[in-house]
Amino acid sequence: MEKLLKELTAAYGPAGHEEEIREVIEEQVKDYVDSCYTDTLGNLIAVREGAGPRLMVAAHMDELGLMVTHVDENGFLRIARVGGVVPHILVGQRFVFSNGTAGTINHEKIDELKELEWSKLYLDIGCSSREEAAEKVNVGDVAVYDQEFKNLGQRYLGKSMDDRVGCAVLVETIKRLPRQLPQEVIFVFTVQEELGLRGARTAGYALEPSYAVAVDVTRVGDTPESLVMDVSLGKGPAVKIKDSSLITHHGVREIMFSLAEKNGVEYQREVLERGGTDAGSIQLTREGVPSGVLSIPCRYVHTPSEIVDKGDVENAVNLLEQLCLYPWKEV
Repeated sequence: MEKLLKELTAAYGPAGHEEEIREVIEEQVKDYVDSCYTDTLGNLIAVREGAGPRLMVAAHMDELGLMVTHVDENGFLRIARVGGVVPHILVGQRFVFSNGTAGTINHEKIDELKELEWSKLYLDIGCSSREEAAEKVNVGDVAVYDQEFKNLGQRYLGKSMDDRVGCAVLVETIKRLPRQLPQEVIFVFTVQEELGLRGARTAGYALEPSYAVAVDVTRVGDTPESLVMDVSLGKGPAVKIKDSSLITHHGVREIMFSLAEKNGVEYQREVLERGGTDAGSIQLTREGVPSGVLSIPCRYVHTPSEIVDKGDVENAVNLLEQLCLYPWKEV
């Protein structure tokens, strides 16, 4: 799992530019599924055929980024966020573009941190003129965090754990599943989740699943003076009850609780006051889809240094495998 997660987090893939990460994932799963294709919006869809209901399992490929909006006469780049990036964590951070051009963020003079607005930030790629910078980047190009993956012992540290760790869970589950399944399972690696759950919405509409489970990270309440939340690293994956995008379908949630308890998988119950996942879009497609979420606890979400626990990731795979083997009927 470590090797896989290192490869996935290293791949370039901001929202709207998921080509590289999609190729990496397709190479991992294509020999373990009955078919694998890319839809119109860019979602990667991997199908395990079977009779009975159709279970859709989704994790998003896209990561946060910064888009170039202007190049000034001295070669400094003005930027806008792609996804939920906040200004105060950017200063001093390194970013890299798809062509390998790298740079760092800094800001104009301010007296207090609260004055740090997007208009004050710039990306320095080491150029001294607009012409020199234009040889490397263009307006509209997107950069992502340039951070190395680290093994901390029991935990993994890196950028884009949101949601490359969810993608890793899907990939590993696909590889572990037996040849025969009680129903068709469609694994969807979605695009543009960070911009409003977009890929999941179109995929859910096209695939018409009977049930759906999204796999994504969730925040924790186990750091110093953190917001109160009943989820911690190292206590198992979480079964979501509610977030900003959905109230989990009762029947799906109960199946997840039951399978975890039956198979000895340690898990937590999650109520997330702010944030959402692909399940929020999938549940509202066509006449509605009973949906749930398997969440992986993650510290420092939407920063360049997100931390997940090895045991939580492994137990997420164990529970997702049981969900795929479960004979889904009316819930």
